[in-house]
Amino acid sequence: MHPNPAFRTDAKIDERALFSALIAEAGFGMVFLTTPDGPRVAHVPLLLTEASTLRFHLALGNALTRHLDGARALAVVNGPDGYISARWYCDPDQVPTWNYLALEMEGPIRRMDREGLHALLEDVSAHHEARVAEGTPWTMDKMARIKRDRMMDMIVGFELTVEAWRPTVKLSQNKPAEERARLIEGLKGEGKLALAALMERLGS
Repeated sequence: MHPNPAFRTDAKIDERALFSALIAEAGFGMVFLTTPDGPRVAHVPLLLTEASTLRFHLALGNALTRHLDGARALAVVNGPDGYISARWYCDPDQVPTWNYLALEMEGPIRRMDREGLHALLEDVSAHHEARVAEGTPWTMDKMARIKRDRMMDMIVGFELTVEAWRPTVKLSQNKPAEERARLIEGLKGEGKLALAALMERLGS
């Protein structure tokens, strides 16, 4: 994460709304934990509740599963990112860099009971099925119950209560407005539309 204070907070951004939107849009992140076997990471679908609880599930055999309950862990979600070419600047004394949006969340983890896991799986599928353009949304009740229960036996649900938020919003906000405008056009030309849109939002 970038140490420059300019990229840590910005009064023009509603941070909590940005966090929620990033997690909802990305829908996927990483959970890190130091275990007796060494540092481990799991790549997982994530959902954030209104109460600042991050919910996710892991396979029963995942290297993190047996260590998470009661532990303090770190979750990371990444947003749009992209290379910033020095050729886009008007000022010749600039160097290339990388713009990005990233969010670290830290807190204690609790293992869910069976009912909580079932609710999580329903919520995850509903959230993402709503984005699928064609066909009827899939729901868990379409499965044979015995098959569904067997599959649920193979996974574990967890909740991370977010007690620390550490965002980095590095979108060239330390550069003059005219230079940012040139960078935005450069990103659009490279097809980095999501990153360009974020930079435009920052300057609006």
